[in-house]
Amino acid sequence: MPFAPSPIERLARARSDLRMGLPVVLSGPDSAALVAAPEVLSSERLAEFLSEGEPVLAITHRRAETLKIRVYDEDLARLPMPRDMQARELHAIVDPKDDLSTPMKGPFRTERAGDATLHRAAIALVKSARLLPAALVRPVEDGEALAREVGLTTLDLGETDPLFAAAPKMSPVVSARLPMAAARAGRLHIFRPDDGGDEHYAVEVGQPNRDHPVLVRLHSACFTGDILGSLKCDCGPQLNGALAQMAAEGAGVLLYLNQEGRGIGLANKMRAYSLQDQGFDTVEANHRLGFEDDERDFRIGAQILRRMGFTEVRLLTNNPRKVDMLAECGLRVTERVPLAVGRNPLNADYLATKASKSGHLF
Repeated sequence: MPFAPSPIERLARARSDLRMGLPVVLSGPDSAALVAAPEVLSSERLAEFLSEGEPVLAITHRRAETLKIRVYDEDLARLPMPRDMQARELHAIVDPKDDLSTPMKGPFRTERAGDATLHRAAIALVKSARLLPAALVRPVEDGEALAREVGLTTLDLGETDPLFAAAPKMSPVVSARLPMAAARAGRLHIFRPDDGGDEHYAVEVGQPNRDHPVLVRLHSACFTGDILGSLKCDCGPQLNGALAQMAAEGAGVLLYLNQEGRGIGLANKMRAYSLQDQGFDTVEANHRLGFEDDERDFRIGAQILRRMGFTEVRLLTNNPRKVDMLAECGLRVTERVPLAVGRNPLNADYLATKASKSGHLF
């Protein structure tokens, strides 16, 4: 049927449903489960979710370590949920904002037996929706029948697992001339992913020669730094400094990737900032939220560069991981060009953490 949604379209629909507080159905080869995002689940839906079966809360090993919960599944923990679990109690488990004010949670029992495949997929799905990385999972006998009965989106892991593993396909939408304060000769390219996610942008300065290494900056969106001039990070100065350096050389490409907060989204980034106010560094804050140090996917940038006709780059970065990621994607990085801007008294500890824990070179 031409109007039937494809697997990638159902995945986009599932992300939207989860963000609105609707559960979705995940189906594997031998089992199926109802999945919901605790962060946005209403009290009424939570009570209904817990009313049948054997529901569990799946959390990442990072969040489990914060809560001193035993991890038997390597990258996640499965916590059986009592029937009378209240929304505020559930939120306290998955959201670290009150960890210091209400440190006594639990005791928790962790499931050891059974397959965690659906739980792992549920966390990946919730993460991709830019929600806190935790998922309520309730096994169901017939996922398709349940989905039809109440109108829920259903996902087949055989179809969606490869989508999670691959970077979304980027397609050019439009480009137009854009004179900028940093460079009069500018052009803005818009690229749209096929998974319904955020668009990404390429700012072309001058007319870079496709036959020679081009000066490139992979810049992840930072609303607080790029727009508000935040002094907690060095993002705004890096954005402006990169454009200025490209203008000085006469050519370059700045990729503006909508991967706010190292890929966790602005809301979770603000949660991390709240934790930093409590004394945790930027990496510790991400871990307490349940995320890894860096959740970004730089394959998106590599794909855009190839679509624009570039195969060799001089990468403007202090992050060696970006060099490695582009090289793994088949681009030749001929030079890492340092970008030493933006240091101030308020971000000195942040930059020190990036150097000591994330390997940035300053």
